[in-house]
Amino acid sequence: MNIWIAIGATAVGCYAVKLIGLLVPVGVLERPLVKRLAALLPVALLAALTAQQTFADGRVLVVDAKVAGLAAAAVALLLRAPFLLVVGAAVVVTAGVRALTG
Repeated sequence: MNIWIAIGATAVGCYAVKLIGLLVPVGVLERPLVKRLAALLPVALLAALTAQQTFADGRVLVVDAKVAGLAAAAVALLLRAPFLLVVGAAVVVTAGVRALTG
């Protein structure tokens, strides 16, 4: 029963956030600061999610094969590799480090 309450609360919360977004006046959305923040927010959230998924395991800081894969992806990005090559480099390096460390 608690799961259904959580699902219902989440659905109501999502609807409320969407409704609030629709009620924001257009003049507010046209401000340069709001436009800049709206452009940067997804990048910041993705970076935070990547860091949390790479370096955290519950409440413990972890440095393992995922860090090597992230480093490989960063190098590929710096070399301006295509997206699929960046993902492939991360996958191959992560799998290789995991295979070597057993």
